[in-house]
Amino acid sequence: MTLIPITDIHLPELKIYQQLRDNGFDADNSFIADSSKVVNKILEEEIEVNSILATQEYYDEFKELINTKDIPLLYVASKKVMGNIIGHKLHHNVMLHGVRPSQTPLKNLDNYIIMLDEITSTENVGSIARSAAALGVNSYILPTQGPHPFGRRALRVSMGHMALLKTHLYNNIESTIKELQEMGYKIYGAEISDSSVPLSKIEISEKWVILMGHEGHGLSKKVLNLCDKIVHIEMMPNIKSFNVAVASSILMYTFKQKS
Repeated sequence: MTLIPITDIHLPELKIYQQLRDNGFDADNSFIADSSKVVNKILEEEIEVNSILATQEYYDEFKELINTKDIPLLYVASKKVMGNIIGHKLHHNVMLHGVRPSQTPLKNLDNYIIMLDEITSTENVGSIARSAAALGVNSYILPTQGPHPFGRRALRVSMGHMALLKTHLYNNIESTIKELQEMGYKIYGAEISDSSVPLSKIEISEKWVILMGHEGHGLSKKVLNLCDKIVHIEMMPNIKSFNVAVASSILMYTFKQKS
């Protein structure tokens, strides 16, 4: 393990660590991860790593794990210098620049899938991923126009468990739903409607997709019409909805128990 001490915080190679907007990584299909828990989870998976920026303490503690990967650039600096590079105070001692994993084709996804439509919150994307990994729902379908699953905040909220999931990004929800149905999946839209079935009474198929809608207005009528069934979580009469990440967890847990 050959470390590169930072003597110039303005090195062009370090500018990538100043990038905060996720869409800034679209051009080269890369990502930034931070904190030891997230970075270590990524190092445990078959994900290409371009560089690491960390303190000597991090390298000393996780030397064996780092040596399992062929990482071209290992930058070492104090936490203060790291903060000067990033432009703000850090509460962790490591950052990683990697290549976003290739998307998994629909045909290679598992029998259980969590799918999002028009989700806008990066935190929700990460939180749902963490729950999915914990519950064994290992396939995750998201829209291309939403937060990227390997965005910095999504990775952090998922505690790095995003790296354990098969992810697929779609451009058109209607054609994607139809393709999944042709492959034998039943689409279960999460929404309260006149035709929705209570979660406790829902019957599920061998291959299923739980489809979650926008945090504010849920699933559109057009999308609901494409679903095989609509399911809702029973709640007290004066409560309208759960947070989408909480609702996803309840649905995934119950579907897994019924599978």
